[in-house]
Amino acid sequence: MEEHIIENLKREKRALSVHELETLLNLSGVEDLKELLKALNNLEEQVKIYHTKKDKYMLFEDSNSRVGILQVTMKGTGYVQLDNDEEIKVYPENLNGAINKDRVVVNITDNKTEPMEGEIVKIVERANDQLVGTIYFVKDHIYVKPDDHKLNIKIVIEKNYHNNLVEGHKVLVKLLGLNNHNEYRGQIMRIIGHINDPGVDVLCIMAKHNINDAFPNEVMDEVSKTIPDHITDEEIDDRLKHTGKDLREEVIFTIDGDDTKDIDDAISIKMLDNGNYELGVHIADVSYYVKENSALDKEALSRGTSVYLADRVTPMLPHELSNGICSLNPNVDRFALSCVMEIDHTGQVVNYDIFDSIIRSRIQMTYKKVNSILEQDIVPEGYEPFADKLRLMKELADILRQNKINKGYIDFEIDEAKIIVDEDGEATDVVLRERGAGEKLIEDFMIVANETVASHFYHMDYPLVYRVHGEPSEEKMTNFMHLVSVLGYQVTANMNRLTPKTIQSILEQLKDKKEYYILSSQMLRSMQKAVYDVTNIGHFGLASKIYCHFTSPIRRYPDLSVHRSIRKCLLAPDVTVQSIKAWEDKLPMIAEQSSIKERDAVDCEREVDEMKMAEYMMKHIGEEYHGIITGVMSFGFFVQLPNMVEGLVHVEELKNDFYTYDESTFSLIGEKNKRGYRLGDEVDVVVKEASKENHTVDFVLKTDMEEE
Repeated sequence: MEEHIIENLKREKRALSVHELETLLNLSGVEDLKELLKALNNLEEQVKIYHTKKDKYMLFEDSNSRVGILQVTMKGTGYVQLDNDEEIKVYPENLNGAINKDRVVVNITDNKTEPMEGEIVKIVERANDQLVGTIYFVKDHIYVKPDDHKLNIKIVIEKNYHNNLVEGHKVLVKLLGLNNHNEYRGQIMRIIGHINDPGVDVLCIMAKHNINDAFPNEVMDEVSKTIPDHITDEEIDDRLKHTGKDLREEVIFTIDGDDTKDIDDAISIKMLDNGNYELGVHIADVSYYVKENSALDKEALSRGTSVYLADRVTPMLPHELSNGICSLNPNVDRFALSCVMEIDHTGQVVNYDIFDSIIRSRIQMTYKKVNSILEQDIVPEGYEPFADKLRLMKELADILRQNKINKGYIDFEIDEAKIIVDEDGEATDVVLRERGAGEKLIEDFMIVANETVASHFYHMDYPLVYRVHGEPSEEKMTNFMHLVSVLGYQVTANMNRLTPKTIQSILEQLKDKKEYYILSSQMLRSMQKAVYDVTNIGHFGLASKIYCHFTSPIRRYPDLSVHRSIRKCLLAPDVTVQSIKAWEDKLPMIAEQSSIKERDAVDCEREVDEMKMAEYMMKHIGEEYHGIITGVMSFGFFVQLPNMVEGLVHVEELKNDFYTYDESTFSLIGEKNKRGYRLGDEVDVVVKEASKENHTVDFVLKTDMEEE
């Protein structure tokens, strides 16, 4: 029915009434009319057709309306961002209850202005009907001020939902309905804490992104009753009777950060008689303890991933598992799933085996101490028995990395910030995160294990959640190449056939340019986001034809699902077509949920970092820094410091001239002296202001400060 409605609207090229559609579709009777009205409602909800004020229907694309995402400025004016990158300006009185990031339908009221102006007529999808904010009182009324300052709304709390609130409480509030154009009724869902409590700042951001800081009682009850703190001899005997191998006499160890407590992966290496390497990647067997459809499993799926924030870890699994029985701690027996690979001197996996195992890690190594061996040839105390193994691992890791590079592996070389906090969670420093030989070694080993497992399932045609990464869009790559040319550079590349080697070649040609960091970051933004999917399309960024996530089941649910696929399809004694089909039917939901929760975690981590960076810079008002311009807009330009802190130099703070934005060159150009500020320029700045509340840092140019 819906397809036939669309076909007729396309053919007629005009708005049609219900009666006209009935005639065109040869419908008759009450039941046909009900079906037609239901189909029209569905199409209207999907924003495929438009219902006019004259009670007629037309294709949405033929109407005077558009659909897009609303972005609201601090002053309350909205801009609806359309898919074609156009925007429609909406004044506060025409928002009609829509709030920042809502997906909306906007009617164009004036198409002669730049940008066009419009009025929001429908909210297609709320960005979130639950918000985080601060309680305040006005006489006898209780209000919530949203933390998101782009939400230019008032939320009044109905008397039934007061919950002993005090001024300054941070709360999660649900929007119940609209009182007028910018005032909502709200219901308190929970009190997060008080604004002055240590750590509440991070808890508020977590609540905003639907990340839970506590496990439900039902889950913790199940953990206390079913999760042991050690492996029994009976369990070991049972495992060895079936598919398990006893690797406790093998030299196996872990390498992680100094403060890591949830250890997913352990490694081992040997030289074979034929000259090949035998690499073992041994992964915590979380699926042995987290039973499918248990309360623990359902909670893990709802979380999707562990979230690593500046001052805390919010785990996917309770600590009894993540730091306890599942973590590959040293000198204790642990169940694992092992992928042992024979790799030749070109980096090719020529043989492999995937199986249940029992391991006992010899030592919990740290990246810092491993790097001292591999980079400085200094062997820390306690590492002497393993130094030669580590050097052999480095030899293999270099081969694997070169093999990846030969295939087109793209290393964007983007630095990351690490925020140092004190015992109260307050930021005391911002430094660059180290990425030495040890970090790269583990990355290389995990990638080859992930590829090996994914390839096995793909060629066996068994169901699996893949990690996929599509090629960049032609439009974004065109925009990137325009940026390169604006900066005065030329690169040779076949843009008609984009491959990982194309991107690799472009970055290599730009490597010696002073704007390389900016260009590399822009190239990364031009890429699609990697997601989870049951259909393999390969991983463009890794130049991998088949890829999955197998190596982190303690902290990622898709990895746990890969372990379940191994159990159900490879290790189960009673594999049937029906059992595999049932599992296959469940995987699309797992892939979608995992992708959603990964985005939530990334957004939360980014926002916490921005907030903590601003908190750190609040202690450095008036101090001078040297930085590089990483973004230029009509309202000013962004400057990034060597520790990755980024702040804005507002155009109004440029005192020596009147500057206008030149979109074609991404520059601010002075009216008098024609001097400009553009991407890649190095500048000296002074911290003018920083706001933890707004997550912002404001700079002024040192030269402008000196002239005042």
